[in-house]
Amino acid sequence: MTDMSSPSAIDKTLMVLDAVLEHSRFTDVVNATGLAKSTVHRIMASLVEHEFVAQAEDGSYHPGPKALRLAGHALTNVDLATVARPVLADLVAQTRCTVHVGLLNGDEAIYVARLDGPKPYRMPSRVGKAFWLHCTGIGKALLAEKDDEALDALITRTGLPARTPLTHTTAAALKADLAQVRARGYALDDEENEPGIRCVAAVIHDHTAAAIAAVSISTLSLEQSIAQVALMAPAAIEAARKISAALGYREPTN
Repeated sequence: MTDMSSPSAIDKTLMVLDAVLEHSRFTDVVNATGLAKSTVHRIMASLVEHEFVAQAEDGSYHPGPKALRLAGHALTNVDLATVARPVLADLVAQTRCTVHVGLLNGDEAIYVARLDGPKPYRMPSRVGKAFWLHCTGIGKALLAEKDDEALDALITRTGLPARTPLTHTTAAALKADLAQVRARGYALDDEENEPGIRCVAAVIHDHTAAAIAAVSISTLSLEQSIAQVALMAPAAIEAARKISAALGYREPTN
């Protein structure tokens, strides 16, 4: 009788291929898969022969041309809004708030997805609308990923114009806020972009680990204090994590 608990030949091949994406040394691939060295060696030889894995002169292994071509075809057809939609639907059900995904576009971001909660009002945002980075939750989640040089250059280019009396209009104020974003893992917009609207946002990474977008949860300031909005941060972070994973991002392992 076949042992259903043991991995099949296909399972083992996929385990090795997945491990090669993370590890270049043969021994690390063996350790990551938990398979016998002879099994890993046989599978690796086949993957190299079929160009799904390439071996460098120093003996290290890397994704081969066929694996890269396959990834390229898949990524070409990835639409962020489509990938995010089921995650956003769950987020609306969980928070009963309006949720967005904004995509980084130079010194701005653009709304690419929006789902409304079961409220009698509608937010002024719309898909396709561009918005500034320094005064929005999505924007600050993205800015927090930039280094000082890139951030200073953006501040010089944009000038940090005010959208409301609460907008950060100085580099010092913005940088202090971004330091908090980095420390806690999410950004808050306390009526800095639109009077009467608050939100919490978390960054989305793509398969290269680049910060390309962010997801936000928005509500009226009359309904929730900034402290209450911050309580929804774990939901925003988890939604961003799911969307990032769907885009091929792998969280660093410590």
